[in-house]
Amino acid sequence: MRDLSSILPLSVDAVSFHGGGRMLIEDLSFAVPAGGLTVLLGPNGAGKSLTLRLCHGLLTPKEGRIAWAAGAQGRARRHAMVFQKPIMLRRSVVANIEHALAAAGISGRERRERSAAALARFGLSEHAAQAARLLSGGEQQRLAIARAWALRPELLFLDEPTSQLDPAATRQIEDLLAGLVAEGITILMSTHDLGQARRLASRVLFLHRGRLIADAPAADFFAGPASPEARAFLAGELIW
Repeated sequence: MRDLSSILPLSVDAVSFHGGGRMLIEDLSFAVPAGGLTVLLGPNGAGKSLTLRLCHGLLTPKEGRIAWAAGAQGRARRHAMVFQKPIMLRRSVVANIEHALAAAGISGRERRERSAAALARFGLSEHAAQAARLLSGGEQQRLAIARAWALRPELLFLDEPTSQLDPAATRQIEDLLAGLVAEGITILMSTHDLGQARRLASRVLFLHRGRLIADAPAADFFAGPASPEARAFLAGELIW
């Protein structure tokens, strides 16, 4: 998994993004070093999903710079993203994984080996021939993460991966994510679930109105954030 030079740290430097005639992300700066799970927290509309899409390269900042340690080649090969609603192709479970690997230029034999390993790692082997779109919501999200894992990313972006799942499926995904971090995969994940953030995060980035309000180790953040907006959010108050 570590056969290429590291793409980390990821540096986000004074990034701004406009949409619909207004500023959605403003002067955003932080770095993602190797290791751990960093959670993006904040109310709806804070800019969490936009931040992930900007980091992943799906959107281009209007101002500022996003840079990777290994440059463009590393950026193309070493990170993956899983969305809030899993994107399933109209094909079997195993074919969903193989298609992603083929698109990444992985050859036939290695593609089959990686797909089988991903199915086994995420408990989906018995569903290999099943149509992916017939899986349950939790199984589809596991497949989406398995597909990303098969690409052997160094950094994984997750956009509220359990927001549409029941508690049992959520806990299963959380256990899998903890396992990925233990494997050495760095995770940057948005969530609105404070309990989940407390369970998983090693670090918290708190966004409000497109600006970074707090950047702290998770233990420090939850013990008492410095900003009034973050304190109100943790208290369950509505902030706009």
